[in-house]
Amino acid sequence: MSKLFCFILMPFGEKSDLSGKKIDFDYIYYELIHPAIVEAGLEPIRADEEKSGGMIHKAMFERLIMCDYAVTDMTTANANVFYELGVRHALRPNKTVLIFADRTRLPFDVGNLRALPYGLEDNGKLRNLQGDKENLIKNLQQVKKESFTDSPLFQLFDKLEPPPLTREKSDIFEAEIQYVQKIKDRIKAARKSGKEALKEIEQELGDFNDIESAVLIDLFLSYRAVGAWKEMVALVERLPGPLAARAMMQEQLGFALNRDGQREKAEEVLLQVIEKYGADSETYGLLGRVYKDRWETAREAGKRVSARALLEKAIAAYVSGFEADWRNAYPGINAMTLMYMKEPPDSRIDKLLPVVSFAVEQKIAQQKPEYWDYASLMELAVLADNREEAEKWLGSAMLEIRESFEPQTTVRNLRLIRAAGERRGEEVAWIKEIEQELLAG
Repeated sequence: MSKLFCFILMPFGEKSDLSGKKIDFDYIYYELIHPAIVEAGLEPIRADEEKSGGMIHKAMFERLIMCDYAVTDMTTANANVFYELGVRHALRPNKTVLIFADRTRLPFDVGNLRALPYGLEDNGKLRNLQGDKENLIKNLQQVKKESFTDSPLFQLFDKLEPPPLTREKSDIFEAEIQYVQKIKDRIKAARKSGKEALKEIEQELGDFNDIESAVLIDLFLSYRAVGAWKEMVALVERLPGPLAARAMMQEQLGFALNRDGQREKAEEVLLQVIEKYGADSETYGLLGRVYKDRWETAREAGKRVSARALLEKAIAAYVSGFEADWRNAYPGINAMTLMYMKEPPDSRIDKLLPVVSFAVEQKIAQQKPEYWDYASLMELAVLADNREEAEKWLGSAMLEIRESFEPQTTVRNLRLIRAAGERRGEEVAWIKEIEQELLAG
């Protein structure tokens, strides 16, 4: 291979350590690991899980074998990472650098391996970014110069031989890596042009069985970003079975079906996910949205009895979602909003308000806030009839908007609250000003 590739094995997104504190591994990757690998003269390739429940094995094994170098973050003792590290140690005798957050207690079996710690504060921020980056660069450069064996298996068995790698295989691997990155870059650019540009790329891909899961997931989520619900549903039908069956893909299928007006089918899909994978905050939140949309449709059609029953089902789903993970305030917020719709408002609002507020505040204290955190605090302030507080969080939320559907979803909730307040003769006209600010945003 003309390029020296470095495979990164690490958790994705936000994960909790053994103490329950959240760690943003995407932040660690982009701030520490990626720049250090590049400065060491290597080409980084991240184990592209894409929040989908893991890589397809063929792609993962290929990278573990073909990449000359690897960096493994053992923080949180993630099962997927440890499995991949075991495979790497069984296939490659050297050039694997181990790192971990210094507040991590490593399991016994890897505790004696040579590993480089990096400083991590309780709030998830890197304590000594520049110093840790320099140490990682230095370690990678040392590994490039020396050929010492770092795999425990190859240290133990002298006659072990790594798999033979021909020049032809190396060239094919490099071409495939470049192709995948090129397609992902095109998908990213196409999102700005809309669904037609994404559909062109989908048609060019051909047989999905020959395409890496990371590319297909990028395309799927890009359709979501541009509101192409029918295209999302159709895409799932074309996906390879194991990928289509993953919980995340089925959740997003339910989301798309609901947005496309196929609400009974969306309910069926999400209930199957819950039956198969158990109670989950995200799944129940999506199910609550399905019942919420059906409630609005029934209410607008004047079906009072059906509307009342669907409202209760929506509230129950959102409450179940919040109970599944008290740290996720999204279903708690929605449960409270719908409780406010009842006549009279549900008394449980007073009990949930401080709990949901605490969940949001703790999340903000422990990691980088995003749009939904500030939008949640804003909505809580609206429910508490605190205009000053609501406007404060409105400003913070607007700075974090990433996708157009985010403020639209919040405005939808605010309109429900305002309409209920107007029916009761409350002074809620100021809420409309917040709605307008968000949509103009």
